[in-house]
Amino acid sequence: MSTSHWTPVCTQSEIPALGARRVRRPDGVDIALFRTASDRIYALLDRCPHKGGPLSQGIVFGESVDCPLHNWTIRLDDGRAQAPDEGCTPAFAVKVEGEQVYLRSDQLHASITEMHAAHCDGAACANAD
Repeated sequence: MSTSHWTPVCTQSEIPALGARRVRRPDGVDIALFRTASDRIYALLDRCPHKGGPLSQGIVFGESVDCPLHNWTIRLDDGRAQAPDEGCTPAFAVKVEGEQVYLRSDQLHASITEMHAAHCDGAACANAD
C-alpha cells in the first residue's frame, strides 16, 4: 500500500489503550489520536465543539470520548456530539500499517476552517480559526 499521500505521525504503541496522544499540526492546532479497547485508532481535532476543551484529556470508552470540561460525549468515528448535545469537531482519516500510524497529508495541512466546512456539514462547530 502506498504511503505517498500519508504522513507518519507515531506508532500504535505510542497511543495508550483507552487513551490519546496529541499530534502537533503545522498551524499549532493539535490533533488527538485515540486508541480504543479493540485497538482501533481514530483522529479528531483536539477541541470539543462546546467550549474548546482538550479531547485528548478526556475519557475514552467504546467508540466515544467524554470532554474533560463539561462531559460532552463525542463520537470518535465522525466527531459529532451525542444527543442531547449538538456540535461537531473535524475527524481525520487514519491509516495503520504494521505499527505505524499515518494521517492524510492534505488533512494534516488544511486550515481548521476548511476542515470544519468539509466535515461538519453545517453542524455547530466551535473554535474555527
